[in-house]
Amino acid sequence: MQSWRGKSLWLALSASWLLVLLRVFPLLRLAVPARPWASAPQGWPRWLDTELLPSFSQPGELPEDAPQPPQAPRGGGCDWGACFDASKCRTGGLKVFVHPVAGPISAAHRKILASIESSHYHTASPEEACLLLFLSLEVPAGECSPVPQQWNGGRNHLVLDLHPAPCPQTFQRGRAMVAKASPTVDTFRPGFDVALPLLPEAHPLRGGAPGQLRQHSPHPGVPLLALAEERGGWRTAGTDPSACPWDGRCEQNRGPEQTHPGGTLPNATFCLIPGHRPDALHFLQALQAGCIPVLLSPRWELPFSEVIDWTKAAIVADERLPFQVLAALQEMPLTRVLALRQQTQFLWDAYFSSVEKVMHTTLEIIQDRIFGASAHASLLWNSPPGALLALPTFSTSPSDFPFYHLQRGSHPVGRFSALIWVGAPGQPPLKLIQAVAGSQNCAQVSDRFFPHRAISTDAILSLDGHSSVTTSEVDFAFLVWQSFPERMVGFLTWNHFWDEAQGGWGYTAERANEFSMVLTSAAFYHRYYHTLFTHSLPKALRTLADETPTCVDILMNFLVAAVTKLPPIKVPYGKQHFEATPPLVPGGPEPQPTARDCINQMAAGFGYMPLVSSRLRLDPVLFKDPVSVLRKKYRSLEKP
Repeated sequence: MQSWRGKSLWLALSASWLLVLLRVFPLLRLAVPARPWASAPQGWPRWLDTELLPSFSQPGELPEDAPQPPQAPRGGGCDWGACFDASKCRTGGLKVFVHPVAGPISAAHRKILASIESSHYHTASPEEACLLLFLSLEVPAGECSPVPQQWNGGRNHLVLDLHPAPCPQTFQRGRAMVAKASPTVDTFRPGFDVALPLLPEAHPLRGGAPGQLRQHSPHPGVPLLALAEERGGWRTAGTDPSACPWDGRCEQNRGPEQTHPGGTLPNATFCLIPGHRPDALHFLQALQAGCIPVLLSPRWELPFSEVIDWTKAAIVADERLPFQVLAALQEMPLTRVLALRQQTQFLWDAYFSSVEKVMHTTLEIIQDRIFGASAHASLLWNSPPGALLALPTFSTSPSDFPFYHLQRGSHPVGRFSALIWVGAPGQPPLKLIQAVAGSQNCAQVSDRFFPHRAISTDAILSLDGHSSVTTSEVDFAFLVWQSFPERMVGFLTWNHFWDEAQGGWGYTAERANEFSMVLTSAAFYHRYYHTLFTHSLPKALRTLADETPTCVDILMNFLVAAVTKLPPIKVPYGKQHFEATPPLVPGGPEPQPTARDCINQMAAGFGYMPLVSSRLRLDPVLFKDPVSVLRKKYRSLEKP
């Protein structure tokens, strides 16, 4: 009898839990979107937090959500293999010709044209191009921009469409790809079209404002939620779980609220964005603010969804389930919140902060389709510094780049190559060559600043013919670089500053604790920066470096700082070398008068000031300690 009662009680409890699960399971659908693959529909979403609602079945076990054959969207069923001829791109890479625009254009369109024409993708010859870009201008409602004469049915064309009004004559696009701002999911062709973000008219051409996140973890004084409003502003709300801020069916007491104008970024942990298309503009604002976007049943394709894994930065929720959504957001682990907020800042800076980055990302996605197996890996797209700064022409393996050693728990191995710039023909710097070659880590000596095929080592020691270093100094600097392969490690330093009197940037070579640049007269860096320097810099900056040799030092420091967001590292340099002439600055330690203009021209070329100041210098163990010199490994560093 006792056993029967125990079994009955157990069965009753089990039935109660089953009823609870059956009631909650179909309602709570707060999920993050699975990464969309080319020409493949999105499958069942992954649950946001398995601690709140354990999943008892795998996505593949749900018959109603099994992958279905992709339906051809309105306007045709083109795909990459059928409507794009990639054979023209395999010899010279992706070269883009922009069809001339007839008539007046907006400021946003002028920025787009400038960003493409100043890039390494652009060509002025349609015969050399493998991609022809057609800019769809805003026309009266119900009309379409006339197609260019060299249309060829749209084959190998990219139609750039930024205005929200759809063109009703969709058949006119033919075989052309469409890069559209926030396209609707029913017209978007995965793997062929490109989803763009909805950019404001005042979006900067290059550079752009940095991310605004200052506190990664939720702060007690920061509201949990911010709701995007139709007027363009934001409304922050309290954490009262009995009130939902976007559904009129909720209770009238919505807790403390505060309204922010459209130009103000939200200051909250989660940003609730309704799914209709006009609210897509709020999406970029949330990214910049470091506010995790919570998309309520979005009806538009997420920007660059072909390559960006939005599961790491955004959340998709069902707008019909306000109470469950709020409960799940409140119970989200802080580690998950931190990871999502950090990813929003990376994505904003890497792909969305300027028109130039948006357009280059669009073209890089198309170039990845051309390369196929040689395209960027997903890690390169979704980890700092991003795919725009990890060129597949250099490598497709993350281990070959200087940025991913920390994530992979590794460090560079092997030796280094010394590249010496002698300048005008004359007596070779034999003493310098002997000092460098005396290092057991030196593999070869060559010329510098070009991605020579003969360079097989990751580490490069850049030297100037006037440099004077010892073998011990070289060995210790190389040891430091192996721990920080993404940075520049050098001896002589400069520092930049803002000159109020001149209204511009300046820099000094005075010996001081603070610095932001190391001279390439004696500095270690990764060989990948040669590839970036040669193939990735804007045309204007490359021309500046070619015509003004005094700018080369600054340009290399700008480049590395823009990629890493970190300062260089300084190592000790013997006193006997301090009077040596820095590279590119003949006659003394101060920069040439014309060199002052370099830093301002480069700041304008980058769109912002990327240099980061530091006061850190790394010394050997027991450096200048009052112990026996026999106990010190790098003894010559302390010689007077």
